[in-house]
Amino acid sequence: MTDERPPVTFRVCEAPTRDVGRGLIRLDPEDMQRLGVVVGDVVSIVGRRATVARVMPAHAGMRRQSLVQMDGLARVNAGASLDEQVTVGPATVALARSITLAQVGARTRAPAEPRTLTRLLDGIPMVAGDRVRTTLVGAQTREFMVESTDPPGPVLIGPDTRLRFLDSAVESNAITYEDVGGLTKEVRRIREMIELPLKHPEVFQHLGIESPKGVLLCGPPGTGKTLIARAVAREANVHFIHLNGPEIIDKMYGASEAQLRRMFDEAEKNAPSIIFIDELDAIAPKREEMSGDRQVERRVVAQLLGLMDGLQSRGQVIVIAATNIPNAIDPALRRPGRFDREIQVGVPDENGRREILEIHTRGMPLAPDVDLARLAFHTPGFVGADLAALCREAAMSALRRLIPDLNFEDSRVSEEKLAALVVTAEDFASAQAGTQPSALREIVTQASHKRWADVGGLDDIKRLLVEAVEWPTRHAALYAAARIQPPKGILFYGAPGTGKTLLAKALAGESGANFIAVKGPQLLSMWAGESERGVREVFRKARQTAPCIIFFDEIDTLTPNRGGTGGALTDRVVAQLLTEIDGIEDLRGVTVVAATNRLDQIDAALLRPGRFDFLVEFQAPDLEGRRAILDVHAGRMPLAPGVDLAALARNTAGMVGADLEALCRHAGVAAIRELVARGGDEAAAAATLRVTQQHFDDALIAMKRERAP
Repeated sequence: MTDERPPVTFRVCEAPTRDVGRGLIRLDPEDMQRLGVVVGDVVSIVGRRATVARVMPAHAGMRRQSLVQMDGLARVNAGASLDEQVTVGPATVALARSITLAQVGARTRAPAEPRTLTRLLDGIPMVAGDRVRTTLVGAQTREFMVESTDPPGPVLIGPDTRLRFLDSAVESNAITYEDVGGLTKEVRRIREMIELPLKHPEVFQHLGIESPKGVLLCGPPGTGKTLIARAVAREANVHFIHLNGPEIIDKMYGASEAQLRRMFDEAEKNAPSIIFIDELDAIAPKREEMSGDRQVERRVVAQLLGLMDGLQSRGQVIVIAATNIPNAIDPALRRPGRFDREIQVGVPDENGRREILEIHTRGMPLAPDVDLARLAFHTPGFVGADLAALCREAAMSALRRLIPDLNFEDSRVSEEKLAALVVTAEDFASAQAGTQPSALREIVTQASHKRWADVGGLDDIKRLLVEAVEWPTRHAALYAAARIQPPKGILFYGAPGTGKTLLAKALAGESGANFIAVKGPQLLSMWAGESERGVREVFRKARQTAPCIIFFDEIDTLTPNRGGTGGALTDRVVAQLLTEIDGIEDLRGVTVVAATNRLDQIDAALLRPGRFDFLVEFQAPDLEGRRAILDVHAGRMPLAPGVDLAALARNTAGMVGADLEALCRHAGVAAIRELVARGGDEAAAAATLRVTQQHFDDALIAMKRERAP
């Protein structure tokens, strides 16, 4: 610092995800000049309490004067919340000789080795009473309370600082808004509903209205409903009561209702408070659907209704509830005055997945080849819990490489080995192969690894699919400007073996969308209503995991002409499919692709524009197409000199893609047969394996003989 200048007041806003736990704040460069500080200087921050942090320039897109970007820890340390005012000024710090820490949260295991923590906390400024956070391998976070420092006052942790740990732990919620990724809109709406009534009740009194009483969070498992509730409670600095739905159910008469009343009484005594009820559907199902032996649930629902909408005002108490099956909840709870707002917490989009990956990798030593944007593109359908598991598995994959070099007789790992431990793109690839989107596990699905290069020929159809499926996602602004809707469905028809299913898989692999493969007959059930329910479930999952491609193979078995031989069952399935594709509920981000070799058997209502907008015919490939297919399948084989694929393409007139693939396979088996007959070392024989022109000619003759009438 060049000189001492008076402190300046700033308004608090959120920090970038990568800054969490690093002891940083960010200011506009002009504001840094006003304070007389440069990059890396330590400044004091005073809100309801005083703390210190290093100052860095704000990123180009966030450079606004009179704004300070602070992560959740810095906000807690300064006693300030988002949109509040803090005072920032220059500060001086000393190098810490020793620091005493207490772990935040239940201490079930040792936090980490002091040597590792010293390395992770090196260079972070702090004062007694602050909280600091570290991220260990596998995205494990540890938060600590600074109990005391030597010397007193603002200090910096250095390599020689000695860390001491108290045996007791500080119970606290450690989740902040920076720990919630991909849910910016949802968090903003919840803040409007919760933070404003709890912090500024006088606004509602002035307007003469009651503050909201409840918020219901709906969405698939793992999307962050519980995480949002914890973050709101931490940021609002209010009393937080976490109640798992089934916990209050008791076999004794009246005990369940009494426990629920005690929870609300505790919240009222400690107001302002938030009561968070997880799995609300377990304690408040629809009363009209309960049998006579479920009187406990009936009484619990009635008690919850009375507590949320009773004659006595509960003061500054807000109830947040979460469920993944909102339609199972008693409708009396879902009206204004009880749960005033329902917020859908959906599956994150590509930008949201990028934010979540940045959160879970913020403490990982990543190799230069790791591209989080590319990883986010190739993980559609993954919710926050899936991405956390993906990062954890990638870290464990990197750790397995270190295990052979470890000396288990030595309890310490050398600094050189730790420095070499990085998580690579290959680790993420292996982790992704073993991680499936949780939102799609209940239905038939697969991750497609096919690409356009795996499909020979069909260039015109590939171009059509790119425009129909990929463009609406990648060029959404242009579609909005043109005021047109993307196509809903594409139907492939043609002879068997022409590449219909293969092209659908390549489309899913290239577009980065989820791919739900549904074989037509598998949805048909002998039980009334089950087939239609199966169709609804497929489309519901597809909407949740959009962008998604639903591929119906052999759709003619599922949707024959109504009034024909299929009977009432297939008539109902056709009607259900028609309403799902072109009903009241829009198919946003969902494309239906179907394949058949019997176009005349499909119900005519499905074939109109608005349902299947494109009918794409697959014909037997011409000479150029056959050559392209042979290049795909034979190009991977160890071909002998003299193999003429052009001549082979001329001699295979009338063959489709499946026939040409079988031809290459038969030629390869013939080459293997010759080497096996010779005997000898198999490894040496594999190095000399070559597929000759004679092998292809013999295979072609054999195939024509088999297909001769």
